[in-house]
Amino acid sequence: MLDYEKEADRYDALRGGEPRAAAAAEAVLSLVPPSAGRLLDVGCGTGIVTRRLAAARADLRVTGVDLTAAMARHAAARLPGAVALADSRRLPFRAHPFVAVTSVWLLHLAGSADGVRTIVGECARVLAPGGVYVTTVDKGAAHNVGSDIDAVLATRPPTEVHDSSAAVESRARAAGLVPAGEARFPGRGQGRSPRRAIADLRRGWFMTLPPGDPRAEEFAARLSALPDQDRPRPEPVFTLRAFRKPETVPGGGNSRAHSGD
Repeated sequence: MLDYEKEADRYDALRGGEPRAAAAAEAVLSLVPPSAGRLLDVGCGTGIVTRRLAAARADLRVTGVDLTAAMARHAAARLPGAVALADSRRLPFRAHPFVAVTSVWLLHLAGSADGVRTIVGECARVLAPGGVYVTTVDKGAAHNVGSDIDAVLATRPPTEVHDSSAAVESRARAAGLVPAGEARFPGRGQGRSPRRAIADLRRGWFMTLPPGDPRAEEFAARLSALPDQDRPRPEPVFTLRAFRKPETVPGGGNSRAHSGD
């Protein structure tokens, strides 16, 4: 797995920068109620998407959290006073303060089905009744665009998938959430070239082919034999799922999500 402490300084440049962030933020906001007053971005990374969420709506108060100190420092520079260092499995907030909670490109890193269950459960816990949780699903599958690079990589050891749409929906339902829509957006600037795929391979992008593994160099050799080494192949298209917390709370009665604190 990538070391995100080391990746932080170059993270945005290697992943499409502002164009990709703009596409992601627009898609996320298409699923967030216009009346939402408080939004928590879980696993906010460098804050490049988080900042756009905050800038898009004057009435939206956005908070970001990330587990990696170097990533959180970048985010804090973009949103001063609005970013905390925190584990998505133990969010440092009381129940129900946020009308929207987002986790973009996070659940695929959970490491296990229990990890996804815990993260989704925490996002549901801090979500106000009537609020919406928005998350990416099927992250790994999105990168398979049917290119010659994908054909080479198809025979690598498989990675266990925990963020499939069906699995995330199951975890969301178990946490008391119900499906509330979906959206897709392009990974601007993320179309891989063979040379870039080799660099990703050697950086530890592919979890089942860690740097130094002899098999990683075997795949690197096969990728280096492809034509047009610097030509990007098609961009991935990412999927967002939205889940709503019903306004009826356990024990009866209704509790509406307010747009303020």
